[in-house]
Amino acid sequence: MAPFRCLLLLALLGLPPLTILAQQNQVAEELYKTDVDLPYRTGDNQDEYMRSRCRLDVYYPTHLKEFPTVVWFHGGALKNGNRSVPLELKGKGIAVVAVNYRLSPKAKAPAYIEDAAAAVAWTFRNIAKYGGSPKKVFVSGHSAGGYLTAMVGLDKKWLAAHGMDANDIAGLIPLSGQAVTHYTIRGERNIPETQATIDDLAPIFHVRKDAPPMLLVTGDRTTELLGRYEENAYLWRMMKLVDNKSTELFELQGFNHGEMAAPGHPLMLRFIKKIAK
Repeated sequence: MAPFRCLLLLALLGLPPLTILAQQNQVAEELYKTDVDLPYRTGDNQDEYMRSRCRLDVYYPTHLKEFPTVVWFHGGALKNGNRSVPLELKGKGIAVVAVNYRLSPKAKAPAYIEDAAAAVAWTFRNIAKYGGSPKKVFVSGHSAGGYLTAMVGLDKKWLAAHGMDANDIAGLIPLSGQAVTHYTIRGERNIPETQATIDDLAPIFHVRKDAPPMLLVTGDRTTELLGRYEENAYLWRMMKLVDNKSTELFELQGFNHGEMAAPGHPLMLRFIKKIAK
C-alpha cells in the first residue's frame, strides 16, 4: 500500500496524531536503506589505523532516482567522534554519506583533510550505483566537519589528487566550521588556540570567485566557540570581495555551538533543494 494511503487509513481509524506520526516515520524509513562500513580508500599503503577509520555508511532512498547526496563529516575537534546520519536529514529524499576519518593526535594534518577528499571522490564515483546523481553531490559537516567541508571545497588540490575538480561539488554547507587554520592543527604546531592563524590550511586562504555555492551557518555570536561567527563572517566578506555571488551566511541566534546543527539542517535542505532543481 502506498505510504499516503497507509497514513490516510490510520487517520480514518481515529488513531491519535502521535501514533500517526510514528507510523509515518516507520513508513518513511521503509523507503530507505543503509549500506554500512564501506572502505573508501584502497591500496597496499594503508596501515591498520587507516583501514579502520577510512570507512563510510551510505543512507539512500530506494524509491527515487537522480536524488541529491550529502557527504557528511562529523565534528569532534578533529580529535574525537564517529560517523552517523543526522536525524533531521533522514527521510528527506536525499542520500547521506556519513564518513569517518583519521583523528589527531594519532594522525597529523593534513591526514584528515586527505581522508575527507578521498571520501568525496568515492561518493562521486559510486553514488550512481545507488540511484543518486553525481551532479548533485553536496558536502557538509558540523564543527570540525564544517572545517573539512570548506577545505575540500575551496582548496582544489585535495580533490585534484583524485583526478577530480572541486568545482563539480554542487554546494558546500559548513555548519559552524573554522575559517582560519583549525585550532587542533595549531595545537599540533604548539600554537595557542587563541592565536588566530591563516595559512594554506585555512579555508579563508583559498577564497575564489569560481567556488561552488556555499552556505555558511553558525550559532549565536555571543555563545559560539572562539569567534566562530566572526571567522565565517570574514570568509563571507572575502568571498564577496573576490566577486563570488553564491555564498550565503546565517547566524542562528539563541543557539550555541553544540546546539546549532539541528536547526541548521532545515537551512541545508532548503539550500540543496534550490540548487538541485
